[in-house]
Amino acid sequence: MTRYRLAWLKAGVIAASLLPFALLVARAFGIGDLGANPVQEVLHTLGKTALNLLLITLAVTPLRRLTGLNWLVGLRRSLGLLAFAYALLHALTYVALDWRMDWSTLYADVTERPFITVGFLAVVLLIPLAVTSTNSMQRRLGRRWLKLHRTVYAIAALGVLHFFWQVKLDTSEPVLYAGILAILLGFRLADWARRQALHRLRQ
Repeated sequence: MTRYRLAWLKAGVIAASLLPFALLVARAFGIGDLGANPVQEVLHTLGKTALNLLLITLAVTPLRRLTGLNWLVGLRRSLGLLAFAYALLHALTYVALDWRMDWSTLYADVTERPFITVGFLAVVLLIPLAVTSTNSMQRRLGRRWLKLHRTVYAIAALGVLHFFWQVKLDTSEPVLYAGILAILLGFRLADWARRQALHRLRQ
């Protein structure tokens, strides 16, 4: 794929990824409504979109290897940064709108409620990944960059756990997310085992 086409594809992916946020803004300003609990609706939409984008980001490498479409890698950084942006907005909504920056209450909520703790940890762990997402940081960190960015699987697991613990009744949706993550992790482990076996054969 040419750079020109990839640039247009990236623009399309970014536009599609920003659609949930645009719809939230539209609903907030009169095109529809945000329901009986607007803050919870905003929190849920931002958090779920962040998790969706994070899992899609993790799916890029398996899809590339299964299909041979190497240009998919060019979308991974944009998807990852969009996932971080939604996760950050999710956290900021929780801080600014849900608790109105009541720091003492916030501290108690983060430290005493497990699903808030793991969600907060996931957002914090995403920060170094976003900061080091540039080509220059990748060159500067070398192999350490790979090790750092592999933590995205742990972050995704925290996100799924945050979702699961948040749900009080029907857990079918977070279980589905857990299954998707398990498949992606399984692919990663199988690929690692294959490379290790090839390495031993070459010795």
